[in-house]
Amino acid sequence: MAGLRAFAAAASLSMLFVLSPATAQTPPTESIQIGLSTDAVSITAGFSGADLTIFGSLENPDPLVARQGRYDVVVVLEGPPRPVVVRRKDRVLGVWVNLESETFENVPVSYSVATTRPLQDVAEPSKYKQLSLGAQNLYMKPADETDSPATIEEFTAALRDRKEATGLYSENVGGVQFLSQNLFRATVRLAPNVPVGTHKARAFLFKSGMFIKESSAQLEIRKSGFEQSIFRVAHDYSFLYGVFAISLAMLTGWLGRLIFRKD
Repeated sequence: MAGLRAFAAAASLSMLFVLSPATAQTPPTESIQIGLSTDAVSITAGFSGADLTIFGSLENPDPLVARQGRYDVVVVLEGPPRPVVVRRKDRVLGVWVNLESETFENVPVSYSVATTRPLQDVAEPSKYKQLSLGAQNLYMKPADETDSPATIEEFTAALRDRKEATGLYSENVGGVQFLSQNLFRATVRLAPNVPVGTHKARAFLFKSGMFIKESSAQLEIRKSGFEQSIFRVAHDYSFLYGVFAISLAMLTGWLGRLIFRKD
């Protein structure tokens, strides 16, 4: 019996030595981190757009995969969500009028994307849909879900087209560049009409077409100078601001009438 116990103990010890190296050799999981040089951007009335640079790094990257260029990074700067009303104009008796409209809830006001390669070369389209990654994969929830799917799809496409035409939705292929095996730089576009508020920067790491990890950081965009003072008054004292605006318009009209009056 003692010999049997000794044999079992020796076998267990042998298995421990066999399994330990395998456990020690398990590669750590890759991760991604991003950082902003500033957590706030101030814009003025003369703001004409700018490029925002975001730096990031890969943690525990596989050197072989990095040398083969099989890591891809997609960086998104997503604006604050707000309700949007989309209207369709039709000509009636020679006059363009709004006939139909669709309201969408929590639509990102802006959405700027930067990638290492074209999105179709990074991963399968189904993966982007799962991650809601890319302007075409954003779910825009209609306020009235009883409308026909064809109508909702039509207004959704029109909303995306409008956002892209105004520069609020953009894509910068090649905007993410690796500076080394684990450091990268992303450049995303801030449109001239970029909205103020809290924006969210998100970085997605892909390895050989497979999604690995996501990291995020927040950026505050605000107005500065005289424009910021007006913006605060308009939001904090909306009623008084409205009364002042109407009074100023009436005063301006009255003065204009006096100046340009023909005697």
